[in-house]
Amino acid sequence: MHSSATFLIEFGAIILGLGLLGRLAGRLQFSPIPLYLLAGLAFGKGGMLPLGASEEFVAIGAEIGVILLLLMLGLEYTANDLVSNLKTQYPAGLVDMALNALPGAALALLLGWGPVAAVVLAGVTWISSSGVIAKVLGDLGRLGNRETPVILSILVLEDLAMAVYLPIITALLAGVSLAAGSVTLAVALGVAGLVLFVAVRYGRVISRFVSSDDPEKLLLVVLGLTLLVAGLAQQLQVSAAVGAFLVGIALSGEVAEGAHNLLAPLRDLFAAVFFVFFGLHTDPQSIPPVILPALALAVVTALTKIATGYWAARRAGISPKGRWRAGGALVARGEFSIVIAGLAVTAGIEPDLGPLATAYVLVLVVLGPLTARYTEPIALRLTARRSASADIAPAQVAVPAAETLEPVDKSRPER
Repeated sequence: MHSSATFLIEFGAIILGLGLLGRLAGRLQFSPIPLYLLAGLAFGKGGMLPLGASEEFVAIGAEIGVILLLLMLGLEYTANDLVSNLKTQYPAGLVDMALNALPGAALALLLGWGPVAAVVLAGVTWISSSGVIAKVLGDLGRLGNRETPVILSILVLEDLAMAVYLPIITALLAGVSLAAGSVTLAVALGVAGLVLFVAVRYGRVISRFVSSDDPEKLLLVVLGLTLLVAGLAQQLQVSAAVGAFLVGIALSGEVAEGAHNLLAPLRDLFAAVFFVFFGLHTDPQSIPPVILPALALAVVTALTKIATGYWAARRAGISPKGRWRAGGALVARGEFSIVIAGLAVTAGIEPDLGPLATAYVLVLVVLGPLTARYTEPIALRLTARRSASADIAPAQVAVPAAETLEPVDKSRPER
C-alpha cells in the first residue's frame, strides 16, 4: 500500500509539474521541451529529488510517447506521399549521412577509441531525434509547411537506415561472425520492407478495418494496432518508431483525421513523459569531464545538420525561408543516439563514450528547439545585412567619380 501511495504521489507531482512548465513555456511562446529535460535532471540520478517507485512506469510511458509521436507524424501523410518523397529525397539521405556521421567517427579516432567506437559515435551524431522534432514541429505549427515533407523524408530515411545500422553495430559490439550478422541484417531489412509494402499496397483496406463511428472503439483499435506493430517491429530488430510511423501512413481519410483528434492529448502527455525520462537517466556528475569535446561536437554537427536541411530543401525547390527552417529543425538528437550509446556502454568498449554521448545529446536536445525557432530569422537578418552592405559599397565608390564629371552644357541639344 505504501509503495502504491508513493507511486501516485511521485507520478502526480511529475504530471502537475509538467503542466505548470508547459503553461509557463506557452506564456513565453517557447517550446517546453528544454524545461521538461531540466525537470528530468532534477528528478534523476544525482538530482535534487531522485525518483523511486514511479521510475519503471515513467520508462514505459516514455516508450509509448515516442511511438505516439511517430504515429501522429505518420498520420499527416499518405503512403503515396511517403514513397514519392523517398524516391526524390534519397540523395539528401546520403548527404545527411556523410555530413553528420563523419564528425563523430573522426572525434572517436582522434581520442584513440578505436574503429568500433568510431562507428558507434558516428551513429550518435548522424541520427536526428524524430520524437523531439515531431514535437517541435507541432508546437511551432509547421506540420503543414512546404518544407515539412523534406524534413520528414530525411527523418524516415534515418529511421529506416537504423534497421540496417543497429544489427551491424550490435554484431560489431558482440564480435559475432559475419554470417550471423548477415542473417540479423537480412531479417531486419525484410521486416521493414514488408511493413512498408503492406502500408502502401493495402492502406485503404487497413483504414476500412480500423474505421468506426464510435470514438472509443476507434481509439482502442488504432492505439492497440500501433503498439502491436511497434512491439513486433522491435522484437524483429526493427525500430518501434518505424513501425508506428508506417501504421500512421497506412491510415488515411476520415480515419486518420479522427485518430489524430483522439490521440493528440495522449501524445502530448506521453511525449512530455519521454523527455522527463531522458533527463532521469542523465547523471549531472558525469557531464563536466567530457563537456568540452561534447560541446565542440555539438557545434560542428549542429552546423552540418543545418547545412543538410538547407541543401535538401533547396533541392526540393523550397524558398530560402523554408530552407533555413528545415535546417534548424533537424538539429536535435535524442532517443536513437541514446540507444546506440547504451549498446556501447553495455559492451564496455570505452568508459567515456557513454558520458560524452549523454552530454552531446543533452546539449542538442536543448539547442534543437531553439535552432528550429530562430535559425530562419537570424539567417535572414544576416543575409539582409550583407545585402545592405553590398548596396552601400558601390554608392560610396561612385561619389568621388561624380564629383569629377564636367558640368552639363545645357545649350547643347539632348540626344
